[in-house]
Amino acid sequence: MLLPVAAGLAGTIAPAFGLGDGPDLAAFRALADWPGLGASLRLSLVTGMASTALALGLTLLILALLPGGRLFGAVLQLLSPLLAVPHAAVALGLAFLIAPSGWILRALSPWATGLGVPPDLLTLNDPAGLALIAGLVAKEVPFLLLMSLAALPQTDAARRTMLAETLGYGRAAGWALSVLPALYAQIRLPCYAVLAYSMSAVEMAMILGPNRPPTLAVQIALWMADPALAERGRAAAAALLQLALVLAALGIWRSAEIVGRRLLLRAAGGGWRGVTLDAFLRPLTLGGTALVLAAVFLGLAGLAVWSVAGLWTFPDALPRTFSLRVWREAAPDLARTATLTLGLAAAVATAALALTLACLEAEQRHALVPSPRAMTTLYLPLIVPQVAFLPGLQVAALGLGLDGTPLAVAAAHLVFVLPYVFLSLSAPWRAWDARIGQVGAALGASPDRIFWRLRLPMLLRPVLTALAVGMAVSIGQYLPTLLIGGGRVTTLTTEAVALSSGGNRRIVGAYALLQMILPAAGFAAALLLPALLFRRRRGMRAA
Repeated sequence: MLLPVAAGLAGTIAPAFGLGDGPDLAAFRALADWPGLGASLRLSLVTGMASTALALGLTLLILALLPGGRLFGAVLQLLSPLLAVPHAAVALGLAFLIAPSGWILRALSPWATGLGVPPDLLTLNDPAGLALIAGLVAKEVPFLLLMSLAALPQTDAARRTMLAETLGYGRAAGWALSVLPALYAQIRLPCYAVLAYSMSAVEMAMILGPNRPPTLAVQIALWMADPALAERGRAAAAALLQLALVLAALGIWRSAEIVGRRLLLRAAGGGWRGVTLDAFLRPLTLGGTALVLAAVFLGLAGLAVWSVAGLWTFPDALPRTFSLRVWREAAPDLARTATLTLGLAAAVATAALALTLACLEAEQRHALVPSPRAMTTLYLPLIVPQVAFLPGLQVAALGLGLDGTPLAVAAAHLVFVLPYVFLSLSAPWRAWDARIGQVGAALGASPDRIFWRLRLPMLLRPVLTALAVGMAVSIGQYLPTLLIGGGRVTTLTTEAVALSSGGNRRIVGAYALLQMILPAAGFAAALLLPALLFRRRRGMRAA
């Protein structure tokens, strides 16, 4: 994790300071002369901080107010699959939903709005970045919820909440005072990763964000793609500025953590019970969860409908005719791009899974305890903005003659896939009953035999789920594919984002829908394969 990030940062620093032809600050002066710099910085900071705070707040409300009933199980069943949906697919679906000619206004027209043509409203690519914030919240809530659910068993949440309620605390207040401090200590790094991503996201900002000026990350990508070599220095300088902005945002977030801790201590010391708070927060939680689910699922449904739409004029809610013409015409390109995308994802996820299994098995055999520093290193590629070190990795790939090759793209994907695979598998791997291994050892089984014949089969479902997570992350990678691939390695994600700037919603819908289907198929296989293999072993069906 350290090597690619350090090498990438070094490759970014060199052109930013003109180290090739003698140190100078020309790149930073060119960056300062860009008229949209101030607005771009402000937009990146506001959208990143707001989306992270909203996603974390909704996640914590779900965990505090909904557990213990069927509703919580239904929410988890609906939110969990969204983790497999790539960021670009969520953004495209939301764009089709909220655009002036999108499904929302179509459903309300003309009977409620009186509109016969799409209105001149800036609901998409708005200057304040509200559409971008909504898209980021919809995508990050499932991730934070998954990380929180993995950490909850270590907080003894059920007994703490029950004790707080018996002492007269409201459900939300008791959970915040007794469970939240222990839980947040476990999910702090995932929150930092979400904040860093939200501030430096490129594909979602290109589709949903403003463009005059765009966010700083988008502008960096545009400068990197510019054929003029002079723009590379300015892009490198802007990448370092993006890194500094993210570090400043993390500092602000850390200060907010300290303030929040003091407020909780003051509330606890003052005897605040918050009994009346639940009546206000529960409808807010249900409403926010419903909005996230509706935005994503209706947006994805819109992608599917557009991909088979014939004549569909405003304000019709549904197409007048349906046709598979787009799928037939694009079939050769779709098949070629999907094959490359799937091949890259399978190779990268398999390599990440092998490394993760080796780490976790070594941890078990040698009684190693991961330190906070080790976990921070694991999260490093997720916390450091991609635009800050990927330009340097692009220069390194050029120097090695690997630019534009699937191998270089796969290596870049591995840097971002490995942390997600490790995080997905580490909790169930460590929770495996070690007494089973002790019994095997007592019967003469070697550590290797215990690994292959006991631990791995019993943990097949989480292992396959981690593999599916890795494939989903690889399929959704946009900037690493664009920069390291040099435009010569095209995946479903890069094609969908490139096509989104055009006016053909049908072809965009086809690419985005296929981009969503591939990871969904991986998760379905992760559920079905263990059930098929262990259909005659009742004790293994829930493994």
